[in-house]
Amino acid sequence: MLKNTKGMDVRITDWNDAYANRDHIPGADGFIEAWQGDALAYREAMFSEGRLELDVKYGEAKRNRMDLFHPVGKSAGLVVFVHGGYWRAFDKSYWSHFAAGCSEAGWSVVLPSYTLAPEARISDINQEVTAAVAKAAELVSGPIRLVGHSAGGHLVTRLVCRNSGLSKSLVKRIRHVVSISGVHDLRPLIATEMNVDFGLDEESAAAESPALLRPLEGARVTAWVGADERPEFVRQTTLLANIWTGLGADMAQVKETGRHHFDVIDGLKEPGSPLLDCVLG
Repeated sequence: MLKNTKGMDVRITDWNDAYANRDHIPGADGFIEAWQGDALAYREAMFSEGRLELDVKYGEAKRNRMDLFHPVGKSAGLVVFVHGGYWRAFDKSYWSHFAAGCSEAGWSVVLPSYTLAPEARISDINQEVTAAVAKAAELVSGPIRLVGHSAGGHLVTRLVCRNSGLSKSLVKRIRHVVSISGVHDLRPLIATEMNVDFGLDEESAAAESPALLRPLEGARVTAWVGADERPEFVRQTTLLANIWTGLGADMAQVKETGRHHFDVIDGLKEPGSPLLDCVLG
């Protein structure tokens, strides 16, 4: 078994545990319950102000819908937030309140849903998110920021790989990608029970892993992770930062002190937070 310099075991023998966030965060289910209530309250407030367009269609599948939050006054540009849930859970309705920081700073914010595994493969989900961003870019002019959490971090990073499905003109508008607790090498997931839903093999996992692909020329990417997250998420963040730095991306890495997988995104709601400043700066 491998040892690190402190003599601690570093080999992962239980890949299910390595990616199990709920099991290692006290009160994890409480976060998810709070998201639903806070998201609903924010949607109701924004709708009452005439600043919300619900269920904008971007494709033909049932879940190909997105919500568009408008700022007060002229928009500075577009922020697309792609939710996580291991490609298997949640929809846009859980995350509405995480649009607050960007919206109050003067940006239009889009939150898409997408078809979940096992109904869709991860490659299919990538294509749906590509379509969502393309549609959102038609509706909102100006520069674009892409933000994703967990599986969403993977999906937004995938959009700035060289084989991205986005048009060249749209890519030129993307000024920053922030992958929050993203999974950038999918191959370890083959060893998890979740792969019953993903159906990944070595070839398909490699084909959808940003860390194994080349970034678009000039891509500006920040890999953000909570310092208190599972070691595998910290490793996945460092992995992308190291590899894409060597491939010419304008790459940064941040480990936010005192944050875990479920509260690392809280900064998106907080004006002046380091995370919000990173996204919009």
